[in-house]
Amino acid sequence: MLFRALNVAALLLMPFVLAGIVQRVKSLWSGRKGPPVLQLAFDVRRLVQKSAVYSETTTAVFRCAPYVACISAFAAAAITPLLGGAPCVSFRFDFVWLAYTWALGRAALMLAALDTGSPFAGMGAAREATFSAVLEPIVFLVFGALCLLSGAHTLHEALALRLHDGPAWVGWIAVIVAWFIVLQVEAGRMPVDDPSTHLELTMVHEAMVLDHSGVELAAIQMASAVKLFVGCAVLATLINPWAGTDSWRAVAANLVGCVFAAIAIGHVEVLSARVKLRAVPSYIVVALVSAVVALLAAAWRAEGVG
Repeated sequence: MLFRALNVAALLLMPFVLAGIVQRVKSLWSGRKGPPVLQLAFDVRRLVQKSAVYSETTTAVFRCAPYVACISAFAAAAITPLLGGAPCVSFRFDFVWLAYTWALGRAALMLAALDTGSPFAGMGAAREATFSAVLEPIVFLVFGALCLLSGAHTLHEALALRLHDGPAWVGWIAVIVAWFIVLQVEAGRMPVDDPSTHLELTMVHEAMVLDHSGVELAAIQMASAVKLFVGCAVLATLINPWAGTDSWRAVAANLVGCVFAAIAIGHVEVLSARVKLRAVPSYIVVALVSAVVALLAAAWRAEGVG
């Protein structure tokens, strides 16, 4: 119960910390001090205190979508080993839950964007749908490879890999590459999307949420930060040598791994430019190829063991 309570505590704090670390890394590279690490928490508190403004063309879909996105992000976090050990909730094939709760939040925001009747919001929704169509099979290939490599049927057990031979190492490396790109796409980070831009012709996620304000915009920002933490936690658990154990070493290693993942994301955003929109699917295909390699390596290892 103690470690599950720590998972909840981390879920309430780490999304703000990781988002702040990414911004601080980008600021340091540009020679600026940058905002405080917990700036997102201050922004969310400020937005919660404001009332939302609605267009006359919007319906209840627009009003409900931010809360659906936020709740679905927290629901996905509930089955993720945020601190390397047991998650808050676990059941067989729970990784399907993670994939489709993320998809639910994404679909809700796309419907809200279409509900505004804005051409820019619709353009962002169309781009998001295109990227999602390529991204979904990657998520299942990654989790399928992890299940084959570990012989487990739950997410937290599958992530606690024990590498003993060549195919396992190949699959592990390919999974890390594929998941890092998945994280960039899901969290709307560079080089797939630029969360700091307001140039309509290049926006994806920001184009969909331009019409939101107040507490609803706070819910959307919170959902994005939680997804960033979940993605970083999966990466950290993959490289955590004590993953799968409810120990303080596992907790410390996962928190440090999440911080390093956020630093890596910040460095990527500084050192790489946003790719052209027509090249984004090709970039996502790199993750698809890596996921296929991971699955083939896992199947080869499973056949050899059998």
